[in-house]
Amino acid sequence: MSQVREFTVPARYNGPPGSAQGGYLCGGLAALAAPAQGSTAAVTLLAPAPLDTAMEFRPGQRRSGLWHGEELVATVTTVATGSIPVVDPVSAEIAADCAGRFLGRRGHPFPTCFACGPDRVDGLRLAPGPVRGRDAVVACRWTPRDHGAGEVPAEVVWSVLDCPGGWTVDPRPSPMVLSRMVAELHSPVWTNESYVVVARRDTEHGRTSVNLTALYDAAGVLVASATALWTAVDRG
Repeated sequence: MSQVREFTVPARYNGPPGSAQGGYLCGGLAALAAPAQGSTAAVTLLAPAPLDTAMEFRPGQRRSGLWHGEELVATVTTVATGSIPVVDPVSAEIAADCAGRFLGRRGHPFPTCFACGPDRVDGLRLAPGPVRGRDAVVACRWTPRDHGAGEVPAEVVWSVLDCPGGWTVDPRPSPMVLSRMVAELHSPVWTNESYVVVARRDTEHGRTSVNLTALYDAAGVLVASATALWTAVDRG
């Protein structure tokens, strides 16, 4: 039986105030679950994960769990590799133009989010704006800077695949949070290289939506993809 592991999300990697950014959390849990479960991880978030707080990761061959005391925060299962539909790319020029239409520049529900918060000078500062002529599709450019000269950590790539999907609908009237995420990282992501992230709303039902996200390199080659379930929440 695999050993229980301690897992902590540093305070820098927040989404909503006081809790972990969903993509970063999912990426970290996927990495912890991989030795026992293998295949492609599907991470379901059941409760906000606190920051700078030791939690307990309990791995299993079919299902792993993250616990904070008596509360189950997240589970990790697996899905078939290659099952994520891919969003068509846009050019770097179009992605740069889209960023100027990012809805989150005003009225962002979580302006200090590590990935897409406009108030985070030390964050990723993603600004996914609508793509003209493509319904419910957003895009932006991204050049990772804060990771030395090497490969960007997988958790950060998951973060990049997370937030753009939430902006395929306007979350300002009714904030949305990540509930479930599946991601596949096809090749390494490198610091100081230029990338384009594009997201598309796949389905919408009531207070939930399913979104697809893809990350492309400067040559238009797919390097990572994800599908995610988002759920609207009441303002606190």
